[in-house]
Amino acid sequence: MNIINNKYEEKGYGLVKIPTFSDSRGCLSIADEERLPFIPKRVFWIYDVVDGKTRGGHAHNECAEVVFAVKGRFEMFVDNGKEQQTFTIDSPDTGIYIGKNVWCELRNFAPGTVCVALASHPYNANGYINCKDEFDKIFGR
Repeated sequence: MNIINNKYEEKGYGLVKIPTFSDSRGCLSIADEERLPFIPKRVFWIYDVVDGKTRGGHAHNECAEVVFAVKGRFEMFVDNGKEQQTFTIDSPDTGIYIGKNVWCELRNFAPGTVCVALASHPYNANGYINCKDEFDKIFGR
């Protein structure tokens, strides 16, 4: 089951909603292969981001990611080479899908924010475009 809105599949990015179950004990959110656009091969988390600093600042050549704010809030700037958009990610049950060849920057972290990222591929240092000017040249800006 592909849960990404078709409008976003064409763009290479979009919001991913996962189910959450709540009761008197608290909440439980589920992100498994039935609810994600890929089977994760890597998981990492981002936290204690210094005020005013950004994370990301790259595009992947083959890897896709879904990033959740499991606590707190951040903004995700995306650029697919044709259009740019900024999303506010502030709920543990809504992540943002970033496909390959989409520039992303995580910005404006609220204090105490913890992000969890699920990646479609293992880490590959050669799988990144780390320069925005290079990205813009490759993808037509």
